[in-house]
Amino acid sequence: MAQAEAIFPIDEIHPIDIVEAVAVHHDWDFDRPARDQIVMVVQGQWRSYSLTLAWSAREEELRLICSFDLDPPADRLPQVYETLNLANDQVWDGGFTFWSRQRLMVWRYGLVLAGDAYASAEQVDQMIANALISCERFYPSFQLVAWGNSSPAAALDIALGEAYGRA
Repeated sequence: MAQAEAIFPIDEIHPIDIVEAVAVHHDWDFDRPARDQIVMVVQGQWRSYSLTLAWSAREEELRLICSFDLDPPADRLPQVYETLNLANDQVWDGGFTFWSRQRLMVWRYGLVLAGDAYASAEQVDQMIANALISCERFYPSFQLVAWGNSSPAAALDIALGEAYGRA
């Protein structure tokens, strides 16, 4: 991924251009609705995830939102929120939130690039990978709680640990 840094002088690279280079590298479809934003859909094992990355020059932050539909029955919402809190206790980089109006489970993360800092393609690639890993890891737990009448603790017990390789 260091090719993007070889093409442009580092101080001239816009963070979303770096994200676009990562998307092209992975052959992901994407859209640039604005200069400071990119939107893509990435296929996971469980489902497709919608990813939006946006650059905020004011905060000097590259924000990532990875979301998927989750429309649990109203009577299961307290358990979904409890599961979300338990899941957040198990992760270090980012966290889940549930957007009830949009019926979306959302993974959020912000990479602060204050001062003269810049994001490398490797950092962006890892940031996206971490979001997808977390969503894939906890998706079954959210499903079990929402529709399987599982308790949050029991559902988290099945959350996949970090897997290496592919079976």
